[in-house]
Amino acid sequence: MAGWIYRENRVPSYQREYQKHDGIRLWMKSRGKWMIPAYKAVLYTSIGSSMYMMGRLVFGHKTWFGKN
Repeated sequence: MAGWIYRENRVPSYQREYQKHDGIRLWMKSRGKWMIPAYKAVLYTSIGSSMYMMGRLVFGHKTWFGKN
């Protein structure tokens, strides 16, 4: 328990990181570097597949591939 109580104060280093004027928005700094691109990939893939299937349903095809 003593190691947890007497550990270094990381607040100044975090404050320097968040107050740096590097053009990145705050909500992007607080998440991991892989989280936002992965979220966007899943989002755009799901929107694209929904649009693809809606287009097929307009033409009367109820499956992903083929005519039936």
